[in-house]
Amino acid sequence: MTDTPARLLQLLSLLQTPREWPGGELADRLGVSRRTVRRDIDRLRELGYPVQAARGAEGGYRLVAGKAMPPLVLDDEEAVAIAVGLRAGAGHAVDGVDEASVRALAKLEQVLPSRLRHRVASLQAATMPLAGPWRGDGATVDPRTLTTLASAVTGQERLRFDYVSGDGTATKRLVEPYRLVSTGRRWYLVAYDVERGDWRTFRVDRVAEPFATGARFAPRELPEANAAEFVRNSMNRLQPVLDVDVTFEAPADFVTARLPSSMGAPEPLDGGRCRLRTSCTDSLEWVALRLALVDCEFTVNGPQAMTGYLRDLGERLTRATAPGPGE
Repeated sequence: MTDTPARLLQLLSLLQTPREWPGGELADRLGVSRRTVRRDIDRLRELGYPVQAARGAEGGYRLVAGKAMPPLVLDDEEAVAIAVGLRAGAGHAVDGVDEASVRALAKLEQVLPSRLRHRVASLQAATMPLAGPWRGDGATVDPRTLTTLASAVTGQERLRFDYVSGDGTATKRLVEPYRLVSTGRRWYLVAYDVERGDWRTFRVDRVAEPFATGARFAPRELPEANAAEFVRNSMNRLQPVLDVDVTFEAPADFVTARLPSSMGAPEPLDGGRCRLRTSCTDSLEWVALRLALVDCEFTVNGPQAMTGYLRDLGERLTRATAPGPGE
């Protein structure tokens, strides 16, 4: 490895494991000489990392336990991006990722400067995960919007922002923010709309120019057990339930690995096939495309509207690949 910065990062990653590394083993791992390892260790020490060398022929190295590491240099957007990604990993049922995210969050919070640590803590305190059929691909959110909303939630401060509803209507809102909810696909703000005198759910990607007014408020009682339940029930009221029944010409484990976990697991059938029967509130178009991405033959047993949509989609795709005039 000839890239010194990349090599130093890999060396630091190895030293952060709770063990002592012989110089020869580090040299083999990094693909360099022991002399280069010694120089890299000196560079890490110059940067403030407390690397201790053990006596002996092997010249083992380890990070000294109990000493603080130099703070990470992150701007606000980077800190929020890391917090959002790790928080999502810790809150969703992805094998191995949730535990690793918790450990990474603990390391991050240990070394973050206090100003950035406060922002990360605000986002964590103001956010809760919602498991369900709404996970998947979704709209992007400006990290600065998230931090503004999160700070207002934790500070119990009224917010003003511009909002565009699903039908394109633009409005200005004054709210008492209660909690941010991450579905894995989108972010939602649960808040009491002061001017409308009722609780509302706002998609954060439709929020623009949010700012805290400085006016404090006493939290009202939410008409649900928690914010996640409020968002879940709001979705159920707004979106019809789609009952899906599909037979795949592939084994169940093959299909399960290629579908979102929110769609459930198919049941195995004879002949290496499987059948998926599930209910969700995702759009018919989104579900149809997810089924096509499984990359195997399948038959839609229901609903009939999906059969028609897939037939039309197939015809459009066929026309898209037809040769043009003169080809």
